Amino acid sequence: MKICSLLPSATEIVFALGLGDALVGVSHECEYPPLARQKPTVIHSTLHQEGPLSSLGIDRAVQTSLREHQSLYQVDEELLRRLQPDLIITQALCDVCAVNTAEVAKLAHALPSRPAVLSLHPHTLIEALEDIRRVGDATGHRVQADVLVSALHQRLDRVRALVAKTAHRPRVFCLEWLEPPMASGHWVPEMVEIAGGREILGRAGAPSRYVTWQEIADARPEILGLMPCGFSMARTRQELSVVTAQPLWHELPAVRSGRVYLVNGPAYFNSSGPRLADGIELLAGLLHPDVCEALMPCGGAQVW
Repeated sequence: MKICSLLPSATEIVFALGLGDALVGVSHECEYPPLARQKPTVIHSTLHQEGPLSSLGIDRAVQTSLREHQSLYQVDEELLRRLQPDLIITQALCDVCAVNTAEVAKLAHALPSRPAVLSLHPHTLIEALEDIRRVGDATGHRVQADVLVSALHQRLDRVRALVAKTAHRPRVFCLEWLEPPMASGHWVPEMVEIAGGREILGRAGAPSRYVTWQEIADARPEILGLMPCGFSMARTRQELSVVTAQPLWHELPAVRSGRVYLVNGPAYFNSSGPRLADGIELLAGLLHPDVCEALMPCGGAQVW
């Protein structure tokens, strides 16, 4: 079987199931594991063709593209034709995050190999884990998928057991975009809950949403996680002034106590791959370092 993955989470799953050699094409954002970077890139973003954009610039470009029904991605159809995949994995969760399923289905129908299309659509943590099994079913690797999902559940149970020993559940705000500010959604609030906190503005199972700095200040977060979608910690740090210059910034309890963290969003939070378990362990270490600090993945967070 030849597999083409159009999103980072699917690429991680494919490798985690031992199918790295079967992966013949990936998207421009598929960087983990490192071997994924050696695969042919069949999809590119149209956003940065004239140079890098700021957070606000990216948001405006995205909104314009969506309003005008323009794709944010360009698929290399000729390369896909040469690769002749048997399976293309994409997603239907967010047109901003990857090429939409309808467009992929149309492309697949035009390819000589007539590949099957598997569309992932997780809104919750459980659905993200179940998608591993769906990839396992589609590739004939269900047993490997069951083993992986079981191991991930065991890690989550370990975190739950550790944070059950703590009395305080801190108020947490996960900032998923810098300008304009966005609160996290989908699986991130669940991750915070498992890690022993309370996400005060994010809505579990619902899309990320715009919020105001007044809403953030009124929520009085004790811990603030900066995880803009698709940004490395270095990229986030480049735009820190966008948030630190806000008049209400220094009123936040998290800022006053020094509990503001830059985290690796693309690795552990933005994408619905197996490393969500790492993200939960990272959060647990930040929220409850007295009992969970040893669980934290190395280099996953920086103090503001």
